[in-house]
Amino acid sequence: MSSTLVEDNPAKHRFEILVDDALAGFTAYLPRGEVLVFTHTEVDSAFQNMGVGAALIRGTLDQLRERGTKVVPRCPFMAAFIERHPEYADLVTDRA
Repeated sequence: MSSTLVEDNPAKHRFEILVDDALAGFTAYLPRGEVLVFTHTEVDSAFQNMGVGAALIRGTLDQLRERGTKVVPRCPFMAAFIERHPEYADLVTDRA
């Protein structure tokens, strides 16, 4: 994969992934105090099946771990990622 950057866009309530400076996807959230409720993940069709979605979720969760933020993965894609990667299970809460 090319150069990627995952960054929070608080104005749009989403984490975005840039691939070679092009917006390749995002995962949207609703802020609930110290908890973020993730509702939807989308990857541009030009970047699908390249690992971009997984890189987006991994980058998002790594940043949230550093902040001490918990997540409620209502988005099926994020929930499935966490299920496959139990090292992120400690970030999950049902308190939203």
